[in-house]
Amino acid sequence: MPGTASSTLAPPVPLVGDDLEVECVDGTRRRAIGLDAAASTAALPAVATSVGDFLPWYSSVHRGAGQKSQVATAAYEAAREAALGFAGRAGVGDDVAILCRNTTEAINLLSHRLRLEPGETVVTTVAEHHANLLPWARACRRQYVDVAADGTFGVDDVRAAFDELPGRPRLLAVTAASNVTGWMPPLDELIALAHDRGVPVLVDGAQLAAHRALPAGADFVAWSGHKMYAPYGAGVLVGPSSAFREGDPMLAGGGAVDLVTLDEVIWTAPPESEEAGSPNLLGAVALAAAINELGRIGWGPISAHDHDLASRLRDGLAAIAGVRLLGPATGSDTLPLATFSVAGVPHALVAARLAAEWGIAVRHGCFCAHPYLERLLGLGAAEVEVLRRAVRAGDRRAIPGAVRASAGINTRAEDVDALLGAVEVIASGADPPVDYVQDPSTGDFSPLERPAGWPELPSAGSACSRS
Repeated sequence: MPGTASSTLAPPVPLVGDDLEVECVDGTRRRAIGLDAAASTAALPAVATSVGDFLPWYSSVHRGAGQKSQVATAAYEAAREAALGFAGRAGVGDDVAILCRNTTEAINLLSHRLRLEPGETVVTTVAEHHANLLPWARACRRQYVDVAADGTFGVDDVRAAFDELPGRPRLLAVTAASNVTGWMPPLDELIALAHDRGVPVLVDGAQLAAHRALPAGADFVAWSGHKMYAPYGAGVLVGPSSAFREGDPMLAGGGAVDLVTLDEVIWTAPPESEEAGSPNLLGAVALAAAINELGRIGWGPISAHDHDLASRLRDGLAAIAGVRLLGPATGSDTLPLATFSVAGVPHALVAARLAAEWGIAVRHGCFCAHPYLERLLGLGAAEVEVLRRAVRAGDRRAIPGAVRASAGINTRAEDVDALLGAVEVIASGADPPVDYVQDPSTGDFSPLERPAGWPELPSAGSACSRS
C-alpha cells in the first residue's frame, strides 16, 4: 500500500507509450502529449512487465490441480489482498475486495446487493459521475446535494439533505474527487456526519485512486485500475462481507456457487459469490503491480508533483484572455486537472485542433457528468430543453461542454506549457492552418484532410461516452 516515504522513484515517471510520435496537419511528427489521465492512463512499465512475465503462467483460477493453475490462483488472491491494503482495510474487520471490470460495474453491483426498495432513498450529489448517479436512479429515490456556482458543496449542504428526509437514507454515495474540476469534497467530515446518523457511505474513488490515499473510513469504496496505470480491465469494490451474504448476486454462473441442482442453488461466500464466470486474471495481476509501484513511489512525492502541475495548469489557463476556467478558483486544492472553455470556439473544435496541430490529447464534452456541467456552465432549463430536442433528433453539434486537460504521474512541466501555448494561439482568434468539419451525429470536429496515420473513424458515439 502506498505510504508517504520517498523512494528511488519520483514523478515524473514515464509510462508505456510516452515515446510515441503522432502525425500533425503540417506534416511534422511530434511527441504525443497525453493530457487525458482523468479518463484513462497508460501502463506503468513495471505493470506491463509484470503482466508479460505472468503470461506464461496464465491458467484458470481456483480448483485447478496443475501448478500453473495454482500459481494463477495465488496471483489472483494476492491481487485481492493488495486491493484491501490499498483501501486501508488489510486485517481490518470482515471487509472483502470484489474484483470486477471497473467502478461502474462495482457501483451497479452494490446497488443490486443493497436490495433497495423504490420508496427508499440514497443521498448523492450533483457533482457525481454518471456511474454514481444512474445505478441509484434505477433502484430507488434520490436526494441530491446541489453545488454552488464553482461546483463545490460543504458538510452543511449534506446535513441539510439528510434533514429534508422524513427518515434515514439507506446510503450516502459521494465522489472522492470530481472528474470534471478535480475538486475533492471533505470526505472525512462527510463520512463522520453520515455515520453519526447511522448511514453507511459509498465513496467513488475512481478519480482519486492514482493521486491520494483512499478513505479508510468509508463503508464501501470503488475504483478502477485503468485510471491508476493498470489499463487491463480490472476494478474493485471493497465493503463488509455481510452486505453480500443475503440474496442473489448480480451475476449468476460458475464460480459463484457451492452446489447446484436443477431446482436449487447454494451460493458460495463473498467475495467469490460476486465473481461469476472466468475472472480477468491479467487485470488482477496488473492492478496488484500498479498498487505495488505506487507504494514504491509514495503518496508524498505523488502529491507534490500533482500540486505543482495543478497550479501551473490552472493558473496558466486562467491567465489566458478568452479562457474560462470552470470549478473552484485558482489556488484551491485540486487534482492536476482543469476544465475550461474558449470564448467563441466550440469545445469539440478546441480539442480537435490541439490534437491535430500540436499532438496534444485532451478530452471534451460533458465527461459523463451532465448535471454537473449544466451547473458549471450556468445553463437554464430552456437551454437544456432545446439541446434535448436536438439530441433526440440525432444532432449533437450544439451539445454544451468544455475541454478538460488532466495530468498524471508521467506529466512534465513542459507538457503543461505546450498546452498553454497552444490554447493561447486558439484563444487569440488566429485562423487554423487547415479546415475542420463537424460530424452532426457525434459533434466531433476533424481536419478536412486527416493527417497520415490517423484512422478513419465510424460516425458513432455520443458526448456521454467521453468520460
